[in-house]
Order: sequence, then C-alpha cells, then structure tokens
Amino acid sequence: MDSFEQRLNEAADRVTVALDALLPRAEGPEAHLNSAMRYAALGPGKRLRPFLAVEAGKLVGADDRGVLRASCALECIHAYSLIHDDLPCMDDDDMRRGRPTVHKAYDEATAVLAGDALQSVAYEILAHPDTHQRGSVRARLVERLSRASGPYGMVGGQMIDIRAETEQFDISVVTRMHRMKTGALISYAVELCTILREVEDHVRRALEGFAHDLGLAYQITDDLLDATGDQDEMGKAAGKDAGQGKATFVTILGVEGAKERSGHLAAQAKEHLDPFGARADVLREAVDFIVARRS
Repeated sequence: MDSFEQRLNEAADRVTVALDALLPRAEGPEAHLNSAMRYAALGPGKRLRPFLAVEAGKLVGADDRGVLRASCALECIHAYSLIHDDLPCMDDDDMRRGRPTVHKAYDEATAVLAGDALQSVAYEILAHPDTHQRGSVRARLVERLSRASGPYGMVGGQMIDIRAETEQFDISVVTRMHRMKTGALISYAVELCTILREVEDHVRRALEGFAHDLGLAYQITDDLLDATGDQDEMGKAAGKDAGQGKATFVTILGVEGAKERSGHLAAQAKEHLDPFGARADVLREAVDFIVARRS
C-alpha cells in the first residue's frame, strides 16, 4: 500500500470511529430506524469527502477536532443522499457498494426516515459547541452545508437529474446539474476548513477553485464509470444512464471527449494549489486518484 492510500484509509477509519460515537445507538423502540441509519453511514466506502476535508484542514491549520466533526456531518448528508437516491421513486438501485441498498436491507419507509434522520443529525453535530467555540462559526458551517445540500446544491441537482430522463439537456445544463448534485458537497468538504480556520481571502479563493474543478471532474468520472465500468468492481449497476436516456458528459461528448474534459479539469484543480507548493502534494494526489478510480 502506498502512502496516499494509507492516508486515505487512515482518514476513513478516523471518520468511521467518530461517526460511530456520534450516531444514535440501535436501542429502544426506535432501534430499527437507528440501525438503518448506522447501516448507511457506517458501511463500506472510501470517504473521499472527509479525506479532502482532513487534508485541506492540515493545509490551512484548522482545528483537527472541528474538522473531524464537520466531516462527520458532511458524511451524514452524503449517506442520506445515497439512501434517497437509491429509492424506487428515484434511481431505483438494489445494490450500493456491494451491499443491498437501505430500502432493500430494511424497507422503503425506514429508508426514507433514515435519510431524514441523518440529515437532522448532521446539523446537530455542526451546531454543537464541540465543533467550534464560537457560535458565529458554527452558524456559518450550518448555513453553507444547507446551501450545498439544498435546492441550490445537491437536491436541486438531483431534480435536474430526474428531469434529464424525459427532457433533452445541453452541456451547459448537464454541467450545472453536476456542479450542484455532486460538486457542491465536494466543495463544502474543502470550504468547511476555511470556515473553521477563517483563512484569508486569497487562500479561500484558491481552495474554492480547487474544489470547484475537482467536483466536476469527479462527476465526469462517474459518468464514464456508468458507461464503461465493471459492475462487480463498482459494487452497483452500470449502464443505467444510457438505459434511461439521460444526458451525461459521455452521451454529449463521447467517451474520449469526456475523458479529455475530466483531464482538463484535473489539471486546473492542481493549478489552483500552486500557491501552497509541496504542502499540497497530497491533495494533488487526490485529484489523480479521483479521476483514475474504478468504483
């Protein structure tokens, strides 16, 4: 295992342990709900968003405890989004990361409620004084995560994605959809560190540019995997976008065109890190890892 993978796995382990402590135990009359929440949030996964937060936090000198807690909140939002995304009324997926999706492992009603509850837990974590001593900083964390996950971010992007099954969109709308649906939460992973540390404007702008381009490159890679990836390797169904007639970077640009666009964005993301010199090498490696991933 190389040093990058080791750091990725270490960050994932730290977030998993912290999440385990923060999520409600599967006890009492509501145990079925809590069990489903834990199944979704503590299951296997690379935890790339928390990893980006941890590494960006090290880069700017943000408080490690605050970064870890905010990363857990972000992971709760991400887990909730996947639960709902997999539902029959949305993407209707039976498998996620090589396991039955929550509505298959439990039932549809429990899946809806588990997603709702994880969203609530995310904001409870951010609002707690353990995340940051100043209420104004905690309020900013809550505000920005709300923006990234709501109608101007992830949920709004998901709505466009659903419409893409019945309407024809051009590249500008597809780009907007992915910046909202996927890019917004990736951007927040980096932004939360700049909020906790209250960095100078030029540092914030550089990291925002990095996250902005990385988020879109991430989604283009997802589109490529759906079109060309191995279902067993990915742990979920492949070829669904084409089967549903969705407009994606692959359907609009073709496989080679999508790869070229992803490579261009990856290069831009790295350029945004130039002011940090060698201290940002791990984040540069993260860019390569994300665009080369097979799952």
